[in-house]
Amino acid sequence: MTVLLAIVAGALIGLSLGALGGGGSILAVPVLVYGLGQTAAQATTGSLVVVGATALIGAVTARRAGNALLGRGLAFGAVATGGAVVGARASASVPDAVLLASFAALLVVVASLMVVREVRGRRAGASTARPLRVAVDDPILTFSPTFACQCPRALKVLVTATVVGLLTGFLGVGGGFLVVPALVLALGLPMRQAAGTSLVVIAVTSAVAFTVRVGAGVAPDWTLVLLLTGAAVLFGHAGARLATRVSTAHLQAAFTTLLVLVAGYSAWQSVPALMAI
Repeated sequence: MTVLLAIVAGALIGLSLGALGGGGSILAVPVLVYGLGQTAAQATTGSLVVVGATALIGAVTARRAGNALLGRGLAFGAVATGGAVVGARASASVPDAVLLASFAALLVVVASLMVVREVRGRRAGASTARPLRVAVDDPILTFSPTFACQCPRALKVLVTATVVGLLTGFLGVGGGFLVVPALVLALGLPMRQAAGTSLVVIAVTSAVAFTVRVGAGVAPDWTLVLLLTGAAVLFGHAGARLATRVSTAHLQAAFTTLLVLVAGYSAWQSVPALMAI
């Protein structure tokens, strides 16, 4: 039964990642804790494997399609590694109840943001959307022929990358919901390239955070994690095909509903444990 649940959960995560380009990996921790009986430390560590592996494969695919800027992704990821190290180390010093409550709070925030976006999208309609003007080749820092710095943009990158790293290290999530807007607003990438490049960032930060956690002696249940990861990767291809046959709006609405349910259940489970500390 446990093996079947891991495969089904991995399939749902993969379908979401393949169809929507992200979001599904945030479900890995609740699945590992509430469905597969892992501790919070094990789950947030194992989630990094699911997140990192799916992001890496997605980044390779996006790179081949010309939708991932490797250099910018690696640079953003390098900035985020400091936060990832701090977050991974901090996670080892807090009780499981605090980790789960923090994760539940994050789920509630993300679910709320997605609901708001759904409502606004339906009210505005696709016809009112305006293309974002970008300047992909406009650098933040230049050293030749003279030094120049677009410091406001540099600060956005630094702050966002650090927050993404902290979330990845502490809670075992990819943070794509922060990376993509940052790449659009701070680096001026088109949405399609931002989504692809964000996978490079997530792969880097996940690898760093996982290395720190394993070095601190936290080990996931490898059988469950590999089953979850394998199913996610395999069904990611099915999700990509599904996206060509089903409306993205319908897929997004279905995922939002699922995320709201998971967020509510996680909060319901974590609050009593937190109060008992």
